[in-house]
Amino acid sequence: GSWRPAPLCRGRELPRPPPGHARAVVHPLRWASSFSQPGPTESDPSEGQVFLSESCVKRLLEITEGSEFLRLQVEGGGCSGFQYKFSLDTVISPDDRQGQRGGARVVVDVDSLAFVKGSMVDFSQELIRSSFQVVSNPQAEKGCSCGTSFSVKF
Repeated sequence: GSWRPAPLCRGRELPRPPPGHARAVVHPLRWASSFSQPGPTESDPSEGQVFLSESCVKRLLEITEGSEFLRLQVEGGGCSGFQYKFSLDTVISPDDRQGQRGGARVVVDVDSLAFVKGSMVDFSQELIRSSFQVVSNPQAEKGCSCGTSFSVKF
């Protein structure tokens, strides 16, 4: 099924993007652990890197309150083998990696990060739905038209 953003909306009206709204400038987001592991170095590819679009940051600032952040998980299932799952969360686990940009926070567990490193999290608004999406994922071989499912390169 397709991911429905209803729980994230909290009954608030979705803002309409201004006419001629340009797609976002991409800024890298370094993942760092706030736990006991040594900090990542610039040459450490295992730490991974994910990008946040401007629209993703803007939407997160609108819907998160207090210590809330966006959690991105990769699970088995969907029409292509794996699927992305987004949720709002407040609890950080020891195997989580977190990054932030402009006050918006995204957290990915280590296992999921292996499937999404190098990709971008975007917030897409269309006529029939609005949702967070993972776009241009270099770890994915092919996605599905719903944008929530993918298969992995081997």
